[in-house]
Amino acid sequence: MAGFNEVRSQSVVLAQTNIDTDQIIPARFLSTTERAGLGKHAFNDWRWQADGSPNPTFPFNQPENADRRILLAGRNFGCGSSREHAPWALTDLGLRAIVSSEIADIFRNNSLKNGLVPVVLPEATVQALMQRPDDELVVDVAAKELRTPDGSAFSFPLDAFAQTCLLQGVDELGYLLARHTDIERYEATRHAR
Repeated sequence: MAGFNEVRSQSVVLAQTNIDTDQIIPARFLSTTERAGLGKHAFNDWRWQADGSPNPTFPFNQPENADRRILLAGRNFGCGSSREHAPWALTDLGLRAIVSSEIADIFRNNSLKNGLVPVVLPEATVQALMQRPDDELVVDVAAKELRTPDGSAFSFPLDAFAQTCLLQGVDELGYLLARHTDIERYEATRHAR
C-alpha cells in the first residue's frame, strides 16, 4: 500500500442508499485471500449482465468514468456483513476515496486499514457534489478536508493514527514493524529492570 497526501480526481456517482458489502463484492467471490484481481468483481451483479457483457447503464462501465478514483455514494455505504474483501475490491478497481454522508463503521475501519479514505460529509454537501461529478475534487489526507474547484473546503473526521498510516502507506502491522528497533530497545530496558 503506497502512502499519499491527497487524491485528486473527478467522481463516479452511486446515489443509491444502503449499498451493502454483498453488493460491493458478492459472497461467491470471497474464497480468495489475494487482493489483486478483486476489482473485476466489484459491484459484480450491477456491472455485468446475465450473459457476462457489461451493463452499459452502470456508472463504472461508462467510458467517461474510467480512471476516476473518488466514489460519491448514497447514505449508509458499506453496511451489512464485515468483509475486508469490500475495500480490497474497491482499491483494486482503482478507487482511493469514498465520499458519503454515512459510512458503516466496520467498512470504514477496514477501508482505513487498506488505503481507502472514507470521507463523511453532511448529506446536503454530498448531494450537491453528486450534481457535479465532472468537477475535480481533492481529498487532502494531511489537511483532513475535501476541496472543490470553486475553492470550497469541507473538513471530514479522520483519527490521527489512521491519518498517519495513510500518509505513510502502512497498515497497523506495518506501522509496528517499522518501529521494530524501538520495540526491541524498550523490551531490553524493561527486562533489565
